[in-house]
Amino acid sequence: MGFPSVSVVVPALNEERNIPHVFERIPEDVHQVVLVDGRSVARRLRPDVCVVSQTRKGKGNALACGFEAATGDVIAMVDADGSADPGEIPRFVAALLDGADFAKGTRFLPGGGSADITRLRAQGNHALTSFFNMCYRRKYSDLCYGYNVFWRRHLPVLGLDATSPLPEDGSPLWGDGFEIETLIHVRVARAGLRVAEVPSFEFKRIHGVSNLNATRDGLRVVRTIFAERARNRRLQGQIAPPAAAPVTTAPVTAPQAETVEESVA
Repeated sequence: MGFPSVSVVVPALNEERNIPHVFERIPEDVHQVVLVDGRSVARRLRPDVCVVSQTRKGKGNALACGFEAATGDVIAMVDADGSADPGEIPRFVAALLDGADFAKGTRFLPGGGSADITRLRAQGNHALTSFFNMCYRRKYSDLCYGYNVFWRRHLPVLGLDATSPLPEDGSPLWGDGFEIETLIHVRVARAGLRVAEVPSFEFKRIHGVSNLNATRDGLRVVRTIFAERARNRRLQGQIAPPAAAPVTTAPVTAPQAETVEESVA
């Protein structure tokens, strides 16, 4: 096959000052840039940008809306705070071309790193990653990093909903919040997709203040894992679990992507 077309999805609520930096780093040959909740600055910087509005609230809903608007063969999730380098997208695509269904960034393999993570957050991430690996028999090195690239044909596996209205009581729908990234990894594992970890460097955000909180966000990850396992048990009688994919290494250009175990819980 030829080189796939890539849609870059950027959830950008309250990140207007960071958008110029992010756009500057996006490779020129990407097929599409989808900005969720972008403002006029986006069109001034990139006239071909596809700007979509959220149907509800939260990062999860922003991504769901962006994914729905994406038309490329591949979808790249890139945060708008400047912490992820869009210039790394070709590395992730190379991992997909080498056989992966889903390429996830990692700060903890050779070639990766972070200018932003604290020792406390790194320790918490290690504990959460180990717990996830135990639950889903994976070998991830970094669970709590939001740089992910995957084939658009696997969107049904994620089971995201961009169209349903909020309940009458105003309570958020499951997956609309910051639990979205853990939820995606759980559902990818549940489906037995072949995953490659790609070394990536995390920068400090350019402008604004991060909403990250080690304790609160760690508890959210654990809650998401338990909630999704309960959901899986409810579905178990309806959907047969897929066979596990073989464990191999996906050779890509350095830094190397590492394919991790594809068993399911």
